[in-house]
Amino acid sequence: MPPSSPRNHIPVPPALAIPLLLLAGACSPIGPDYQRPEPAGAVPDAYASPGPWKSATPRDHLPRGRWWAAYGDPVLDGLLTTASDLRDGAGTPSLHTALARLDEARALAGMERAALWPEIGAEAGAGRARSEANRRAGTPGYTNDSYSLGVDLRYELDLWGRVRRSKEAAGERANAAAADFNNALLSLQTTVARAYFNLRALDDERELVSLYLQSQHKSLEIVRRRKALGADDGLDLSLAETEVHAAEGDLHEIERQRAGVLLEIAALCGKNPSGFGIAPDPAAARLRPPEIPVGLPSELLERRPDIAASERELHALTAEIGVARAAFYPAVTLFGKLGFASTDFATTLDWDSRFWALAPSISLPVFEGGRNEQNLRRAEARVRAATAAYRQNILNAFKEVETCLGDLRLLSERGEKLERAVAAGDRAAALVNKRYKGGSVSYMDVTVAERRAISIKRDAARVRGQQLSTSVLLVKAIGGGWDAAPGPSGTGMEEPRPAP
Repeated sequence: MPPSSPRNHIPVPPALAIPLLLLAGACSPIGPDYQRPEPAGAVPDAYASPGPWKSATPRDHLPRGRWWAAYGDPVLDGLLTTASDLRDGAGTPSLHTALARLDEARALAGMERAALWPEIGAEAGAGRARSEANRRAGTPGYTNDSYSLGVDLRYELDLWGRVRRSKEAAGERANAAAADFNNALLSLQTTVARAYFNLRALDDERELVSLYLQSQHKSLEIVRRRKALGADDGLDLSLAETEVHAAEGDLHEIERQRAGVLLEIAALCGKNPSGFGIAPDPAAARLRPPEIPVGLPSELLERRPDIAASERELHALTAEIGVARAAFYPAVTLFGKLGFASTDFATTLDWDSRFWALAPSISLPVFEGGRNEQNLRRAEARVRAATAAYRQNILNAFKEVETCLGDLRLLSERGEKLERAVAAGDRAAALVNKRYKGGSVSYMDVTVAERRAISIKRDAARVRGQQLSTSVLLVKAIGGGWDAAPGPSGTGMEEPRPAP
């Protein structure tokens, strides 16, 4: 390996400039070419959790971008459209931050692409100067004018591929930033969707508790009439009043929770909470989650933007190994100048006033105290770390999908059991009320049966909300409606653009 060193500039004969240019175009850049690393462990042929998602094919994937359309909820559609709005002053501020970082990364990639071209500058000058007299004995002073017009050129010959590797690294970082943006967008959308379904589950609970409260008010009136007739010593009245007050307290707690979720949704959508509202709709929480087409485990590597971002960062770091290795080799730079110059303004652009200069130079490393060796070691270490992080991201992705699939299966089974429990609880409450009116059971039995029935109904409502929320987590785990197919820009990314 050439020694690490400062660079001494050595002039090169101009006749070598054209051969060097040809050589620069023919040389392959040094450093390793990127190859995607294999995941840690074999990718399974199917997910462990049983379900219809294994049979999904690529054409069944969620809609690109608008994955929430699978739920068929117009309110959810409006919220996510608002949250994802990229127009100035609209949408979520954190999303605009991610978009600005993407624009910055693309600008840096453009700057690196520009390094492939020569730097050309134009200059024009005019001056008037007088030389002093008596510099030498008998020499008079004089005044002269000068005029010039020309261009300067500077171009680094990319013999070892330093510039090309830098361009490659910057381009992949721009792709990684695009994937990061899509990951931030997907995270925002799924957070809004989960908060929305949480709100709807609370609406479902509120309706159940409201109906229960109405029933308890009716029971309280019946108990009061029985006491007035002397059929109650006050115990049944106390129990009935307790149930009414407890239900009222539950209703206030649900209202408190709903207000907090509503504030969360407003903030996520970039709206002022004071003018933001969502009308109650218990039926929305009773929707069943759609059958989400998960596809095959091997497709997960192309479906998740966070995995794509980590892989493209790994690609960029691999290219930077070539940049670090190129520092050990000579750098050749062409300097040129072309233009017109004269002491008379009228003759400045005459052919005889032309001038040109070509000055290639080579910069050789001599001694840098081992800095280049350490920089190369650093670049190689960063690639190893990024490879491990990429593989860990894949493992986490499989874990998240499997967790969501298992949770959905178990929640579905629990939901079915709770639905049967709800039906049985309603039958039991109806029978106890009938017997109470017939005088064969106490009001305590009525209270226990009705309290148990409403508790099961609320559990069922929560499970329905958890199913919807978990289905959204599954959408996030499989990458939503994003994929790595080439988009409009050819970057392989969903193009972020303002909403109409």
